[in-house]
Amino acid sequence: MRNVKVPCRCFFIVIIVLLSVFLIACSHRRENVRPNVIIVLTDDQGYGDLSCHGNPYVKTPHLDKLHDESIRFTDFHVAPMCAPTRGQLLTGVDCLRNACMATCLGRSAVREEYPMMGEFFEASGYGTGLFGKWHVGYNWPNRPMDRGFQESVYFEGFGLTGMGHHWNSDYYDPYYYHNGELKQAKGYCDDFWFDEAMKWMRDKSQMNSPFFCYLATNLPHFPEWIDSIQSVPYESSGAADFYAMISNVDKNMGRLDQFLKDNGLFENTILIYLTDNGTVHKEVFNAGMTGGKCTRTEGGHRVPCFVRWPDGNLVDPCDIETPAQVQDILPTLIDICGLKKPANAQFDGISLLPLLQGKTIPDRIFAIQYYQNSIEKYDAAIVWNQWRLLPLNGDKLYDIRTDLAQKTNIASQHPEVVEKMKSFYEGWWQEVEPLIDDFVPTPVGSPHQEEVKLCSSSWQNVRADSNGSARRPGKAHIKGGPWILRVEESGNYTIEFCRWPREANTALSEGLPPFVPRFGKPEPEGVALPIEKIHIVTGGRDTCITVTGSERSVICKLPFKQGRTTLQAWFSDKNDKPLCGAFYAYMRKEQ
Repeated sequence: MRNVKVPCRCFFIVIIVLLSVFLIACSHRRENVRPNVIIVLTDDQGYGDLSCHGNPYVKTPHLDKLHDESIRFTDFHVAPMCAPTRGQLLTGVDCLRNACMATCLGRSAVREEYPMMGEFFEASGYGTGLFGKWHVGYNWPNRPMDRGFQESVYFEGFGLTGMGHHWNSDYYDPYYYHNGELKQAKGYCDDFWFDEAMKWMRDKSQMNSPFFCYLATNLPHFPEWIDSIQSVPYESSGAADFYAMISNVDKNMGRLDQFLKDNGLFENTILIYLTDNGTVHKEVFNAGMTGGKCTRTEGGHRVPCFVRWPDGNLVDPCDIETPAQVQDILPTLIDICGLKKPANAQFDGISLLPLLQGKTIPDRIFAIQYYQNSIEKYDAAIVWNQWRLLPLNGDKLYDIRTDLAQKTNIASQHPEVVEKMKSFYEGWWQEVEPLIDDFVPTPVGSPHQEEVKLCSSSWQNVRADSNGSARRPGKAHIKGGPWILRVEESGNYTIEFCRWPREANTALSEGLPPFVPRFGKPEPEGVALPIEKIHIVTGGRDTCITVTGSERSVICKLPFKQGRTTLQAWFSDKNDKPLCGAFYAYMRKEQ
């Protein structure tokens, strides 16, 4: 009997050893599985536009739950306007340095030398997807698919009613681009972005591929187009449609959470939720802060930032009061995910991983400044711990821990604080000031993009960013502005100049009826103009061509030499009185 029992005992020992090895291997493999990353960025939602931050009107139960499950950066800063924030998020570099410093004015594209977040993740073996708003460039090399996003479901410009996007796009059944190809969606825009993101993430998880998903909804940005039924609960707020749009975002965040759980992705996914600037309805509720979108006071640039990673061995959900900024997110994710980066890569942001692990980071000062309609030295907010310095037109210092509304200037009481913060700013301004008017040119004649679409959003220093600019041109639009071009190859180029985009299919001199969305206020009618001439200016040469006004466009062929140049065009009446710029141009090199 003994001879029989020994082999049995050995058999069980072998099984136990093998099982132990298997469990250790599985545990080791789990530890080395790279986390998925989702960044959700909303548009024009401020710090106070959440019920968990005290808003008495809007109901955000799913975001409140995310708040409770997350590490919350309660002193987190972005630019006071959308495109600069997006450029800073994607590059980790200040907007005055990376050149994406405004929403339009020829200043909403990132310099080529700064790689974007999608490129870092793609180079490190991640699947990469963008869903929703892009707004950091229109043409190669600044389209999402040029910048590391393998799957791109997006719209161009500031919003679905922007000059850069397809004409007359509603929030319901909107037009969008899929990897550069124009398509039309079904349903409400925000629901569609989330649907497409979740489909893509499911595919990536089934392929056992880690993924980076950048989900940038256009809600609750104007126009506030949403089914009026959803606005009923907020009728007494004074911002009913705005809050209804935030409720839609909240609903989709609940769907996203359930998707992650149903697909086994919840535990090992880093979810970061933030907004791109202060609220546009600061008069309703602003969590005690002063200012909103476009302002330098706290309400313009302090936003929510929630970070959740259940499997991440981070500190338990808590508030972190250390000041941080949107430029910190990319360096943080590089550290967490072990992303590859060029040896010479430099960031204005720093990694926040130590804070997420319960440690500290070095004391720091940073500046918040962007380009609105102009820019000048000191038109900034400077952040250092609890201090806020607004140095334009005299130094104004606030301690936001005791004076969040920034009502009491205490600069005279703390001259040493003012001196330290201004000294930092002087050094920083000295670095960025020479770059401010170094525009990022649009390449033409590149094999990467056969035809380049130019729109008025890229006019140098002329604001013409929404469809309304073309519908009712103002004084600033009568000659338009120059496009900054980089001609990749010398030769003859065909250019089609338009007042209306091609898809509008409307003659130069004709007006357009108002665009009536499914819900919400219509876009205004487009006025008729007595167009009979076009001026085309390039390289200092002004060419005037007579037209009838019944054409939909003016097509001409011009020679261009390789290098940097400008192109400008405007329409005039029979007496050569300027009427409006050519809001669109389509340019390609002749073969």
